[in-house]
Amino acid sequence: MAETRQRIDKWLFFARVVKSRSLAAKLAQAGRVRINGEKTDKASDLVQGGDTLTITLDRRILVYRIVAPGSRRGPAEEARTLYEDLSPPPASEKALPDALPAVRDIGSGRPTKKERRQTDRLRDDT
Repeated sequence: MAETRQRIDKWLFFARVVKSRSLAAKLAQAGRVRINGEKTDKASDLVQGGDTLTITLDRRILVYRIVAPGSRRGPAEEARTLYEDLSPPPASEKALPDALPAVRDIGSGRPTKKERRQTDRLRDDT
């Protein structure tokens, strides 16, 4: 049974959730990983097939069900076989997809070098 269980930092690294094992350990120690709904603060916690991981990254939340432990950090296709993605769809942005960039009237932006010189001359004359 010990062969089917794996450290959480190794599994996160093998599943390509993070770029290095040390980042995976930091992620677990920061309490940003939940195993079956319970927070973990140790990189040495063990996971096995059937466990559900909730991982909080910068702007997204990943929910993975572990299918198998990893044996190496292989290509992305191999990494995707280690889990089943249960993540909610990303929240849609409120921005309009066909929105045009803001239009500025000519001359309403920052002054050009020529205009700054003219302004300086006016101030020096007074």
